Amino acid sequence: MNICNEIHQIFNGLKEHEFPFDQNEIPKNGIYILFEKGEKIDGLKRIVRVGTHTGNNQLQSRLKQHFIKENKDRSIFRKNIGRALLNIDNDSFLDCWDLDLTSRANIEKYSGKVDFEKLRNVEKRVTEYIQNNFSFAVFEVLKKEHRLKIESRLISTVSNCTNCKPSKNWLGLSSPKQKIKDSGLWLVNELWKQSFSEKELTELKEILKNTDVPG
Repeated sequence: MNICNEIHQIFNGLKEHEFPFDQNEIPKNGIYILFEKGEKIDGLKRIVRVGTHTGNNQLQSRLKQHFIKENKDRSIFRKNIGRALLNIDNDSFLDCWDLDLTSRANIEKYSGKVDFEKLRNVEKRVTEYIQNNFSFAVFEVLKKEHRLKIESRLISTVSNCTNCKPSKNWLGLSSPKQKIKDSGLWLVNELWKQSFSEKELTELKEILKNTDVPG
Protein backbone atom coordinates (compact mmCIF):
# COMPACT_ATOMS: atom_id res chain seq x y z
CA MET A 1 0.00 0.00 0.00
CA ASN A 2 1.42 3.41 -0.91
CA ILE A 3 1.43 6.29 1.55
CA CYS A 4 -1.28 8.26 -0.26
CA ASN A 5 -3.65 5.30 -0.22
CA GLU A 6 -2.94 4.81 3.47
CA ILE A 7 -3.66 8.48 4.15
CA HIS A 8 -6.99 8.14 2.34
CA GLN A 9 -7.85 5.10 4.45
CA ILE A 10 -6.94 6.95 7.63
CA PHE A 11 -9.07 10.02 6.90
CA ASN A 12 -11.96 8.02 5.51
CA GLY A 13 -11.97 6.29 8.90
CA LEU A 14 -12.37 9.49 10.91
CA LYS A 15 -15.73 11.02 11.83
CA GLU A 16 -17.24 12.68 8.76
CA HIS A 17 -18.78 16.12 9.25
CA GLU A 18 -21.38 17.58 6.90
CA PHE A 19 -23.28 20.86 6.86
CA PRO A 20 -24.81 21.80 9.23
CA PHE A 21 -21.96 20.70 11.48
CA ASP A 22 -21.72 20.96 15.25
CA GLN A 23 -19.07 23.51 16.16
CA ASN A 24 -18.51 21.73 19.47
CA GLU A 25 -17.19 18.71 17.56
CA ILE A 26 -14.51 20.82 15.83
CA PRO A 27 -11.20 21.43 17.62
CA LYS A 28 -10.09 25.04 18.00
CA ASN A 29 -6.72 24.33 16.38
CA GLY A 30 -6.12 21.75 13.69
CA ILE A 31 -6.35 20.60 10.10
CA TYR A 32 -9.38 19.79 7.95
CA ILE A 33 -9.60 17.31 5.07
CA LEU A 34 -12.32 17.96 2.47
CA PHE A 35 -14.21 15.35 0.47
CA GLU A 36 -16.59 16.04 -2.41
CA LYS A 37 -19.61 14.09 -3.63
CA GLY A 38 -18.84 11.87 -6.60
CA GLU A 39 -15.09 11.90 -5.99
CA LYS A 40 -13.71 8.46 -5.13
CA ILE A 41 -10.38 6.67 -5.34
CA ASP A 42 -10.12 2.91 -4.88
CA GLY A 43 -13.56 2.89 -3.23
CA LEU A 44 -12.60 5.65 -0.77
CA LYS A 45 -13.73 9.26 -0.64
CA ARG A 46 -11.04 11.19 -2.52
CA ILE A 47 -9.31 14.04 -0.70
CA VAL A 48 -10.02 17.24 -2.68
CA ARG A 49 -8.59 19.85 -0.32
CA VAL A 50 -6.47 20.07 2.82
CA GLY A 51 -6.49 23.22 4.89
CA THR A 52 -5.63 24.78 8.22
CA HIS A 53 -5.41 28.24 9.82
CA THR A 54 -2.63 30.55 10.95
CA GLY A 55 -4.31 32.42 13.83
CA ASN A 56 -4.69 30.76 17.21
CA ASN A 57 -8.02 28.97 17.91
CA GLN A 58 -9.34 29.71 14.41
CA LEU A 59 -10.22 26.31 12.90
CA GLN A 60 -13.94 26.62 13.66
CA SER A 61 -13.98 30.13 12.25
CA ARG A 62 -12.09 29.00 9.12
CA LEU A 63 -14.65 26.30 8.35
CA LYS A 64 -17.47 28.81 8.80
CA GLN A 65 -15.73 31.11 6.31
CA HIS A 66 -15.84 28.28 3.79
CA PHE A 67 -19.30 26.86 4.45
CA ILE A 68 -21.41 29.74 5.78
CA LYS A 69 -20.05 33.27 5.47
CA GLU A 70 -20.77 34.62 2.01
CA ASN A 71 -17.54 36.50 1.41
CA LYS A 72 -15.28 35.14 -1.34
CA ASP A 73 -12.42 37.40 -0.24
CA ARG A 74 -12.21 35.69 3.16
CA SER A 75 -12.06 32.19 1.65
CA ILE A 76 -9.92 31.32 -1.36
CA PHE A 77 -11.80 28.03 -1.43
CA ARG A 78 -15.09 29.88 -1.99
CA LYS A 79 -13.43 32.07 -4.59
CA ASN A 80 -12.19 29.03 -6.51
CA ILE A 81 -15.59 27.32 -6.42
CA GLY A 82 -17.15 30.50 -7.79
CA ARG A 83 -14.52 30.76 -10.50
CA ALA A 84 -15.30 27.25 -11.71
CA LEU A 85 -19.08 27.79 -11.64
CA LEU A 86 -18.78 31.06 -13.57
CA ASN A 87 -16.29 29.58 -16.01
CA ILE A 88 -18.67 26.70 -16.85
CA ASP A 89 -21.30 29.29 -17.75
CA ASN A 90 -18.80 31.38 -19.70
CA ASP A 91 -20.00 34.23 -17.49
CA SER A 92 -18.12 37.51 -17.91
CA PHE A 93 -18.80 38.27 -14.24
CA LEU A 94 -15.74 36.12 -13.56
CA ASP A 95 -13.58 39.24 -13.97
CA CYS A 96 -15.52 40.98 -11.18
CA TRP A 97 -15.48 37.86 -9.01
CA ASP A 98 -11.67 37.90 -9.16
CA LEU A 99 -11.50 41.42 -7.70
CA ASP A 100 -10.52 41.73 -4.04
CA LEU A 101 -13.26 43.73 -2.31
CA THR A 102 -11.92 43.33 1.22
CA SER A 103 -11.06 46.99 1.80
CA ARG A 104 -13.47 49.90 1.76
CA ALA A 105 -11.10 51.62 -0.68
CA ASN A 106 -11.44 48.77 -3.19
CA ILE A 107 -15.21 48.64 -2.77
CA GLU A 108 -15.34 52.34 -3.65
CA LYS A 109 -12.79 51.90 -6.43
CA TYR A 110 -14.76 49.15 -8.16
CA SER A 111 -18.28 50.25 -7.18
CA GLY A 112 -19.08 51.30 -10.74
CA LYS A 113 -17.82 48.02 -12.20
CA VAL A 114 -19.29 45.41 -9.85
CA ASP A 115 -22.95 44.39 -9.94
CA PHE A 116 -23.35 43.79 -6.21
CA GLU A 117 -26.71 42.06 -6.57
CA LYS A 118 -25.12 39.61 -8.99
CA LEU A 119 -22.24 39.20 -6.53
CA ARG A 120 -24.66 38.24 -3.75
CA ASN A 121 -26.40 35.76 -6.06
CA VAL A 122 -23.11 34.08 -6.97
CA GLU A 123 -22.14 33.92 -3.28
CA LYS A 124 -25.44 32.16 -2.54
CA ARG A 125 -24.81 29.72 -5.40
CA VAL A 126 -21.33 28.98 -4.03
CA THR A 127 -22.74 28.45 -0.53
CA GLU A 128 -25.36 26.05 -1.85
CA TYR A 129 -22.78 24.07 -3.81
CA ILE A 130 -20.38 23.81 -0.87
CA GLN A 131 -23.03 22.92 1.70
CA ASN A 132 -24.57 20.27 -0.57
CA ASN A 133 -21.40 18.68 -1.93
CA PHE A 134 -18.63 18.79 0.65
CA SER A 135 -17.93 16.92 3.87
CA PHE A 136 -14.79 16.92 5.99
CA ALA A 137 -12.72 15.24 8.66
CA VAL A 138 -10.72 17.20 11.23
CA PHE A 139 -7.96 16.52 13.70
CA GLU A 140 -6.27 18.61 16.35
CA VAL A 141 -2.78 20.06 15.93
CA LEU A 142 -2.00 22.75 18.50
CA LYS A 143 1.14 24.43 17.17
CA LYS A 144 0.96 26.62 14.06
CA GLU A 145 4.34 25.49 12.67
CA HIS A 146 3.34 21.85 13.09
CA ARG A 147 -0.03 22.44 11.37
CA LEU A 148 1.56 24.14 8.40
CA LYS A 149 4.14 21.39 7.95
CA ILE A 150 1.55 18.60 8.10
CA GLU A 151 -0.78 20.52 5.77
CA SER A 152 2.02 20.94 3.21
CA ARG A 153 3.03 17.27 3.42
CA LEU A 154 -0.57 16.11 3.00
CA ILE A 155 -1.17 18.36 -0.01
CA SER A 156 2.04 17.27 -1.68
CA THR A 157 1.44 13.58 -0.96
CA VAL A 158 -1.95 13.70 -2.69
CA SER A 159 -0.85 15.95 -5.56
CA ASN A 160 2.24 13.80 -6.22
CA CYS A 161 0.15 10.61 -6.34
CA THR A 162 -0.41 9.42 -9.91
CA ASN A 163 -3.42 7.38 -8.80
CA CYS A 164 -5.44 10.24 -7.26
CA LYS A 165 -7.21 11.51 -10.33
CA PRO A 166 -10.51 13.40 -10.36
CA SER A 167 -13.64 12.04 -11.98
CA LYS A 168 -14.45 13.34 -15.45
CA ASN A 169 -17.37 15.30 -13.97
CA TRP A 170 -15.35 17.01 -11.24
CA LEU A 171 -16.20 20.72 -11.04
CA GLY A 172 -12.53 21.62 -10.62
CA LEU A 173 -11.83 20.59 -14.21
CA SER A 174 -13.78 23.70 -15.22
CA SER A 175 -11.56 25.97 -13.11
CA PRO A 176 -9.65 28.73 -14.91
CA LYS A 177 -6.75 27.86 -12.58
CA GLN A 178 -4.51 25.31 -14.31
CA LYS A 179 -3.03 24.08 -11.03
CA ILE A 180 -6.47 23.04 -9.80
CA LYS A 181 -7.14 21.10 -12.99
CA ASP A 182 -3.69 19.51 -12.97
CA SER A 183 -3.66 18.55 -9.28
CA GLY A 184 -7.26 17.43 -8.84
CA LEU A 185 -7.33 19.55 -5.69
CA TRP A 186 -9.04 22.82 -4.80
CA LEU A 187 -5.59 24.28 -4.14
CA VAL A 188 -2.83 26.19 -5.89
CA ASN A 189 -0.22 26.27 -3.07
CA GLU A 190 1.98 23.53 -1.56
CA LEU A 191 1.42 21.29 -4.59
CA TRP A 192 4.05 18.79 -5.79
CA LYS A 193 6.49 19.50 -2.96
CA GLN A 194 7.76 17.03 -0.34
CA SER A 195 5.46 14.08 0.36
CA PHE A 196 5.10 12.26 3.67
CA SER A 197 7.90 9.92 4.60
CA GLU A 198 7.15 6.64 6.37
CA LYS A 199 8.48 8.18 9.60
CA GLU A 200 6.22 11.22 9.24
CA LEU A 201 3.26 8.97 8.50
CA THR A 202 3.93 7.10 11.75
CA GLU A 203 4.04 10.43 13.58
CA LEU A 204 0.72 11.43 12.00
CA LYS A 205 -0.87 8.19 13.20
CA GLU A 206 0.27 9.02 16.73
CA ILE A 207 -1.43 12.43 16.52
CA LEU A 208 -4.62 10.82 15.22
CA LYS A 209 -4.84 8.32 18.07
CA ASN A 210 -6.67 10.97 20.08
CA THR A 211 -9.08 11.85 17.26
CA ASP A 212 -12.62 10.53 17.35
CA VAL A 213 -13.55 7.70 15.01
CA PRO A 214 -17.13 6.54 14.44
CA GLY A 215 -18.28 4.05 17.05
